[in-house]
Amino acid sequence: MHDPSDQNDIGSWLLSLRARFESAGPSLLPLFDVYAAEAIFGRQYISADLMALPAGAKVLEIGAGSFLLSLQLVREGFSVTAVEPTGGGFSHFYEMRKIILEEAEARDLRLHVSYVPVEELDSEECFDFAYSINVMEHVEDVGKALRNVVRSLVVGGSYRFTCPNYLFPYEPHFNIPTLFSKALTQRVFGRKIFRGQRMADPVGTWKSLNWINVIEVRRILGRQPELSARFNGFMLVTTLERIAFDSVFAPRRSPLISRFILQLVRLRAHKLLGVLPVSLQPIIDCSIVKEFDSGGPTWRR
Repeated sequence: MHDPSDQNDIGSWLLSLRARFESAGPSLLPLFDVYAAEAIFGRQYISADLMALPAGAKVLEIGAGSFLLSLQLVREGFSVTAVEPTGGGFSHFYEMRKIILEEAEARDLRLHVSYVPVEELDSEECFDFAYSINVMEHVEDVGKALRNVVRSLVVGGSYRFTCPNYLFPYEPHFNIPTLFSKALTQRVFGRKIFRGQRMADPVGTWKSLNWINVIEVRRILGRQPELSARFNGFMLVTTLERIAFDSVFAPRRSPLISRFILQLVRLRAHKLLGVLPVSLQPIIDCSIVKEFDSGGPTWRR
């Protein structure tokens, strides 16, 4: 099993990278800090999953973004493939990622990168573990994405992902309520969506959202008998605590919502929300295990 004591502390890796940005790209530091905070959260999110893996296990990240977390796992001794389809776009993001990859090359961190959408992933029984963090709400075809990821797993392998649950009437990228459908929400809140955002590409971000939800995921997985799935109801509790105390993450919410959540957490009342049915919670945290090969009943290791 993977030894977390030998994980080459992610904090030291990010601090050394930050020093690189201070000299090579100081204007990119605010952006780097956002992605660094996401990498720290991501490492915590999959910590228990990684501890169950053997040394040198093959890991797949869907939607690797800045590659910070993928590279951290390479530092820890995993064989990592990062799927990241974005090949063009905003210069500041790609300039940041270029510096990160240059630093990785200088440290001989060997990351396998696939610049294709997950719907075009063409791997079979390769990976022991796959994960994605706030990516599944952006894929074009949820069913095909899930099938491709699961197909890429070895028997006994697992895929863990977290993303918004659009059965809950709230859109977290834009901090707006949702009104039954994406089209109606856009009609009512279009001005705020397209003109009132600080994000680099509100039009592209809004267009990419697929309104994924727990019922849809359950329906897709129910068609594949080789899979077992578990939804974690306490991810909401963890996220509320992050909003309350993470100085980088909290400003993404409105000040009113952030203050309300802080009071809720201070009173410890937020823990009661963990008992809500997962279909009614704003966040999906799903773990899928490939129990046997769909071609026959080869049971889990």
